[in-house]
Formats: sequence, structure tokens, C-alpha cells
Amino acid sequence: MYGWIWRHLPGNAFVRAVISLALALGVVYVLFQYVFPWAEPLLPFNDVTVDGQ
Repeated sequence: MYGWIWRHLPGNAFVRAVISLALALGVVYVLFQYVFPWAEPLLPFNDVTVDGQ
């Protein structure tokens, strides 16, 4: 998959690396701004049981 993306990006290796970095940062941004906040209530990380003794 990464090879397919690399081959379809325009420019030389430096330009492709910059575009790849921008795409990766865009994916991380979308995940942190939209996907993770949406999924957080669905995850059981806050459902802990601690004995009060």
C-alpha cells in the first residue's frame, strides 16, 4: 500500500517525502480531532473496578 502511494505522488523523492509527511500529519490530526473523541465513550478504559479496602 505504501509503495502504491509513493509511486502515485508527484515530484522527486524530496517532494514525495514532504507530501507523505503532510499526509501522515493530516491523518494524525483527523484521528485526534474527530475519531478518538467519538470513540472514547465506547471504549472500556474508564470502567475499572477497585476494591475500597
